[in-house]
Amino acid sequence: MAEETIFSKIIRKEIPADVVYQDDLVTAFRDINPRAPSHILIVPNKLIPTVNDIEADDELALGRMFTVARKLAKAEGIDEDGYRLIMNCNVHGGQEVYHIHMHLVGGRPLGPMLIG
Repeated sequence: MAEETIFSKIIRKEIPADVVYQDDLVTAFRDINPRAPSHILIVPNKLIPTVNDIEADDELALGRMFTVARKLAKAEGIDEDGYRLIMNCNVHGGQEVYHIHMHLVGGRPLGPMLIG
């Protein structure tokens, strides 16, 4: 069984976070250490430790992560100029919290690499 993470507690509202979106499949909240003017984390409500742990029955939640990213990019006013979506996997990929999450970053030119 996967170990619970800080993201699980945010999803259940047990610890405070600036939640900008939540439904039955995903939760999105502002990163506490933003790397760009807009930096939002989008996580599945189900604890999936890494991309390597994704199963076929997770596809609906993963698809929802992308539609929520699109919606939040528009709400943040970064959809026209552009933004970056990033998912890290395991140590060499830069993953720090073992609950998959997508970084939505934008609001300025990002250059060739932002997170890593």
